[in-house]
Amino acid sequence: MDHYSRSARNAFSGLILNRKPARPAGDAPGTDQGEREAYIIVKGDEILFDELLGEPLLLSARMLEGCDGIRLETMLLGDDGQTSYFAVSIDRLPERTARCLSGLGSFQPLRPRAATLPPHTTALLGYARSVASWHNQTRFCSLCGHPTAPRPFSLAQVCTNPACGMEHYPRVNPAMIVLVHHEDGEGERCLLGRQSGWKPRVYSAVSGYVEPGESAEDAVLREVLEETGIHVTDIRYFCSQPWPFSNSLMLGFHARATSTRIRLNDEELEDARWFTRAEIPALLESGVLALPAAETISRHLFDAWYSGRVPTT
Repeated sequence: MDHYSRSARNAFSGLILNRKPARPAGDAPGTDQGEREAYIIVKGDEILFDELLGEPLLLSARMLEGCDGIRLETMLLGDDGQTSYFAVSIDRLPERTARCLSGLGSFQPLRPRAATLPPHTTALLGYARSVASWHNQTRFCSLCGHPTAPRPFSLAQVCTNPACGMEHYPRVNPAMIVLVHHEDGEGERCLLGRQSGWKPRVYSAVSGYVEPGESAEDAVLREVLEETGIHVTDIRYFCSQPWPFSNSLMLGFHARATSTRIRLNDEELEDARWFTRAEIPALLESGVLALPAAETISRHLFDAWYSGRVPTT
């Protein structure tokens, strides 16, 4: 399996959209073009759902008009040849408009639904959540401090100061995540750690943000050493995953440990342990160990190692 095929299997990945569609001049909600528009309503980490159908509620332009939709700040996500998709953040709407939209359905957390929705839908909602979050964080120009305003039919925010006019675009935070493994007389084992705020007994791969002046592989070396005291080599890229809840792009790797003594150096992790392949089934069965959720790249890295599918090149 190639890198793209592995990445496309991850939740929130594999979305195929024309992200820069041409839009005929004069189009507006309510026209024929407006009838082919779908609006995704976002509230923090939640998406507006149809309670009866259990599906995300994609609003038409006419439905928006009933909630003073003409004044909405929309972000064009792209189109699939039939429908143009927009994200709308309820957090930046007038209270009356926000209340009206909330009454059309119910807001539900996106992450728990990621494993049950069709992959294309999950990816589309994750995309909407990411740009809505950035939209909420970019209320003011970082150069001059003046308010920003959305540029119609795009993702950009434009400074309203005529003397500045800076255009701001969504930012992606690169992060690495690595499943470290080692083989000795006890068999093959992997390194997993946990943070104090996680659900009980959940252990995951080591992760961290890529810092300025680093390659992703540099970050793997640094983060594993900082968090666990383990030195690694043979770093191999596996796949990637957009992670909408921190506006990150997760870059997944496998790596081989050249040392095994664990030292929790920077208090990032509450615990870190080596787990042998042979003992993992019993630990999972007894509840001593819990793995990351199926929609995470960490789980996919673990599953590949556990099943012996780590690439050799």
